Amino acid sequence: MTLSEFLASLDALAAEAPARIEAAADLDAWTEVRNALVGRQSGRLTDLLANLIQLPKEDRREGGIRANTVKVAIEEALEARRLALAAAAATGGPALDPTMPARERWRGAVHPVSLVIDEVVEIFRELGFTIALGPEAEHAWYNFGALNFPPDHPAMDLHDTLYVGDEQVLRTHTSPVQVRTLQQYPPPVRVLAPGNVYRSDPFDPSHAPMFSQIEGLVVDEGVSFADLKATLSHFARRFFGPTTKTRFRPSYFPFTEPSAEMDVQCGVCRGAGCGVCKQSGWVEILGSGMVHPAVLEAAGLDSEKYTGWAFGMGPARTAISRHGIPDIRILYDSDVRFLDQFAR
Repeated sequence: MTLSEFLASLDALAAEAPARIEAAADLDAWTEVRNALVGRQSGRLTDLLANLIQLPKEDRREGGIRANTVKVAIEEALEARRLALAAAAATGGPALDPTMPARERWRGAVHPVSLVIDEVVEIFRELGFTIALGPEAEHAWYNFGALNFPPDHPAMDLHDTLYVGDEQVLRTHTSPVQVRTLQQYPPPVRVLAPGNVYRSDPFDPSHAPMFSQIEGLVVDEGVSFADLKATLSHFARRFFGPTTKTRFRPSYFPFTEPSAEMDVQCGVCRGAGCGVCKQSGWVEILGSGMVHPAVLEAAGLDSEKYTGWAFGMGPARTAISRHGIPDIRILYDSDVRFLDQFAR
């Protein structure tokens, strides 16, 4: 490229630029014009400056001075147009109303399952229970063997339990904390063990592969089933209301004998029967029973000297029942509109 060709291109750009800048009707259009004229990636002036190196050495100084003059003129015209467009947008927009209330900021809320856990813990803390925790990746012996599960129990199959190693599982319940606590502390023991558990379940409206559970354990000399019924009935009246009725139904768990499931009278229909309680008038809230002697022996205790009782409950199902939540998956969505209902 010769100097005359370079200067002619600059003159053509300088003549064209003012009309294009003035034609920008708003700030978005102004941005497009600026990028087309002096943009760093594909601006007309940027492309011309790239050709400056092709000029003979004796002509580069004159070409550079002329290019800089054109650049300053274009940038001044662009800035003047930007200020004019900004002023027009400010005067044409809605007026500021200082009396309007500010937008409410969401400050966070405790999850409904956490609310249930906190309330359950507080009730049992008043009865002398302390908190005990255990690993979520658990040895199979603690999860099954120490809890009197027979070697061929279906719960140990892959379709029920998530294995992370030959003898390592993601715990299917918080009951392993029972054995670990009894191995570490001598009776009397009175603990509550909240935590997450894992099952190989589908994620549907009533099941989740990971959920919270609360385990309770009492071991001492002379502990009886009457203590179990009295304590859990007291808990139900504190949690659901002083007039709440309870009942215990025979059941089976490998780690308790005898075993029982505890129901509370449906708080929606008061026992008349409805969709929440499946027309039975009762809602199951937990499983319980006297600690099996084999579990005490596995923990190194004398089952002739000590007895105990235990229970397990799912706070998620309790939260669903209490708040009328139709789908358990809602609890996992982290939707602030849902959680905002539980802001204190």
